[in-house]
Amino acid sequence: MQVSFACTDHGLKAPRTSEPNKQNTSSPNTASAARARFRTVALIARSLGSFTHRHHISLKESTGKLTGMKYRNLGKSGLRVSCLGLGTWVTFGGQISDEVAEQLMTIAYENGVNLFDTAEVYSAGKAEIILGNIIKKKCWRRSSLVITTKLYWGGKAETERGLSRKHIIEGLKGSLQRLQLEYVDVVFANRPDSNTPMEEIVRAMTHIINHGMSMYWGTSRWSAMEIMEAYSVARQFNLIPPVCEQAEYHLFQRDKVEMQLPELYHKIGVGVVSWSPLACGIITGKYDNGIPESSRASLKSYQWLKEKILSEDGRKQQAKLKELTHIAERLSCTLPQLAIAWCLRNEGVSSVLLGTSNPAQLTENLGAIQVLPKITANVASDIDKILGNRPHSKKDYHH
Repeated sequence: MQVSFACTDHGLKAPRTSEPNKQNTSSPNTASAARARFRTVALIARSLGSFTHRHHISLKESTGKLTGMKYRNLGKSGLRVSCLGLGTWVTFGGQISDEVAEQLMTIAYENGVNLFDTAEVYSAGKAEIILGNIIKKKCWRRSSLVITTKLYWGGKAETERGLSRKHIIEGLKGSLQRLQLEYVDVVFANRPDSNTPMEEIVRAMTHIINHGMSMYWGTSRWSAMEIMEAYSVARQFNLIPPVCEQAEYHLFQRDKVEMQLPELYHKIGVGVVSWSPLACGIITGKYDNGIPESSRASLKSYQWLKEKILSEDGRKQQAKLKELTHIAERLSCTLPQLAIAWCLRNEGVSSVLLGTSNPAQLTENLGAIQVLPKITANVASDIDKILGNRPHSKKDYHH
């Protein structure tokens, strides 16, 4: 039970000056009685204070000051998200056990992470179930969390995939059931759907927001043109536009986030939630000497990743990573920390989603926040020289 009292000294002291036409009605007996009431209230407040649940401090107080976690607006909406979020792709319900999933979420939450991302398709819905079970078990306040999910692939039937009004509404209901939540904070439309008119998508997203099933909506893997079309439809029909785009962004994938999306951020307020900051593990440096047996690239389902690493471009990337390691050493950080901090340096990036399968790796990645101030303009320039892939924009969005 939380009890607070507002006590003032009104009536305890006689006014220093009396107004011309009013008499001072305070008497010694009145002042004495007021002081007695004040003391009684103070004693009650002190006695009740010992029963106050002090472990339920707001997220900002319990993590922001202690961990140094930074919070940013999601695009130009008012929603505050941690600059690092935790993704559940391939891990929850897939590569790791439920116990490890709980460890990861606990480490993330205790380090100030409030953004947890999933999707209806991750591990065929198991990721949402595990995420929901952990939230329920930990008894975290729902208001301290930002839960996001993505819709597109919900099932095998023709009507269980895509972005039709039917699947958006039914798909989100299914996600909420698996998550054991009344609402999500952001629902993402994953991939544009050429079979569905844009107006239908925007109207369906507006419907689920108006009915309290989601607070905001965003896009995932959409082009700048498609996002702009959704925004235009929303403005034309007085509907709700998207607030952010989920996009792949890392040292070797820069064009979209650095060339296309800045204009949308400045013109219509669409921010970026980026994913794969370590390029599916390529940037960790573990593929420097081939494909380790325990790595993701060794799995049959990731044959494409193995081919990418062993290709000519893949070998060139590994050579560049060796050079980047020297910069990381100069900054007293690891290569993954440097890569994640580099992503955070982009002004349009609201949050970077971390995908990790073990607690030690997550703790290391979270340390990227301390590296961010070290990436000065000179350091960024050195990184660009090594990479040799800086996009050249025709327009400077800073002016």
